[in-house]
Amino acid sequence: MGKIAPTKPVKLIVGFIFKDEQAFCRSKFLLIRRFGKIDFESRVIPFTLTEYYQEEFGKDLSRVFVSFSKLIQPREITGIKILTNKIENRLSSKGHRLVNIDPGYLDLAKLILVSTKDYIHRVYLDKGIYAETTLFYRGKSFEAWQWTYPDFRTPEYIEIFNQIRELYAKQIKDK
Repeated sequence: MGKIAPTKPVKLIVGFIFKDEQAFCRSKFLLIRRFGKIDFESRVIPFTLTEYYQEEFGKDLSRVFVSFSKLIQPREITGIKILTNKIENRLSSKGHRLVNIDPGYLDLAKLILVSTKDYIHRVYLDKGIYAETTLFYRGKSFEAWQWTYPDFRTPEYIEIFNQIRELYAKQIKDK
């Protein structure tokens, strides 16, 4: 029988999809107030591999990923998703979101994203929130699953998460 051990802290990551740069900056500021310093921020990436958000946000969308210096416990991700949904609603205009905020976390083995939508590869956590393993680490890089979103399969996204994993590896080594 395996022994139950405490969980290790994980690296909080957040992806933003937006057209309105002010809404992005405001949402990022609110998350910094809650979670502290950002230790990684990607360049602004054109969000072009799906039209899923176009009806709500329009065309010419952008994506940015950030990670936070402060590590979290995996169980916190449910509350974090609920918080990001509240921030999206708070920053909405005329019933439409101006920013989509997708939290998740990574450890040395995987990238986890959370959602309010259930599907065959998602596991229920609590309070209407589901988790999925979006990427897994093998050899020297993250790799995609068959269900991984098309943009998360791109070399650019993979490199972003490899860089964040390096930051995380240094953090837990120093603990």
